[in-house]
Amino acid sequence: MKTIMNKSTKSKKFSDHSTKTDYSIRRSRSKYGLSRKPPPRMYGAVDLGTNSCRLLIARPSGQGFRVTTSYSRIVRLGEGLSENGYLSDSAMDRTIVALTTCSEKLKSFSVIKSRSIATEACRRAKNCDEFLARIENRIGLRMETITSNEEARLALRGCQNLLNPTQPYALVFDIGGGSTEIIWAKRGIKNFDILDVLSLPLGVVTLAEEWATAGSNNDNYQEMRHYVALKLPIFCKRNNIKQKIKEKKVQMLATSGTVTTLGAVHLKLNYYDRSLIDGLNLTFEDLDHATKKLTEQNYLNRSKIPCIGDERAELVIPGCAILEAICKRWPVGKLRVADRGLREGILLELMFEDGIPVTGNPTANDQKSEII
Repeated sequence: MKTIMNKSTKSKKFSDHSTKTDYSIRRSRSKYGLSRKPPPRMYGAVDLGTNSCRLLIARPSGQGFRVTTSYSRIVRLGEGLSENGYLSDSAMDRTIVALTTCSEKLKSFSVIKSRSIATEACRRAKNCDEFLARIENRIGLRMETITSNEEARLALRGCQNLLNPTQPYALVFDIGGGSTEIIWAKRGIKNFDILDVLSLPLGVVTLAEEWATAGSNNDNYQEMRHYVALKLPIFCKRNNIKQKIKEKKVQMLATSGTVTTLGAVHLKLNYYDRSLIDGLNLTFEDLDHATKKLTEQNYLNRSKIPCIGDERAELVIPGCAILEAICKRWPVGKLRVADRGLREGILLELMFEDGIPVTGNPTANDQKSEII
């Protein structure tokens, strides 16, 4: 749920889709006329989630990459899935429209290598195979449904650079539309390695459908938080996480639209600015204040808060409930916000496979991650 806007879109209101393009790729002029430099190698990543469809196209740059264009649209693919286990016709139609745009962009930017993944909604849907075949036949885009472990691995790959190498352990989590992945990782020789993954089939869309989240009903919010909290103790105990927290050996990193939104609310931004959010450190007290500002409002008033809008006004509430359950279970005291994840992880792997020694982009926010 990272549908966001940058500085170039300050004059526009919040929308459920965005397209950003880097037009800096131009032919240079020498004293003999236009030079014929080979075009940059373009890579693409498509992430089809329960709530949104997102694309990222980038070219290698330094130890990371430079984004050439991005696209995001809310499709609500998982709408009604919990009722009968099937993707609805209307949800599939909306998704195909968005994926058609993604396919066109992959072609227009001459992408040499790409990977297109589908996550929780397609993992659960009984008609997933038919849907993916329909996508390939209709627009030529080959999608693959990845496991929750693969989703967790790619998310960690995409945000490794935001982890503090002086801390031996990390709790990394991604609150999605249909699921929440919680990663327990340990510092290795070069990167943090996954020790365990807890994938909860609970996301902002699934909780929003089960509980009415349009109003400001505190009872519903607490019920959602308690429901999520019940899923955490076994994972916590088998990894002895609380003891590691007591020893001050654990850091927390969150990659999700819920947390980036809370970061924007905390900073009182009128417009979303990724350079202020990616890498931002938030204390649990900061998160509590931002959460209360949203949960104490009704849907209409929440939608008027900058960086929220109509779509987030509903879905941010279950996201906050999931986040609060995680923070109460593991009282690290603060977390770092990552405005990066699956797509970035895919791009880094595709480039690395081609022999390009990329490790990841530096944080957009120049805050340094402190030892907790």
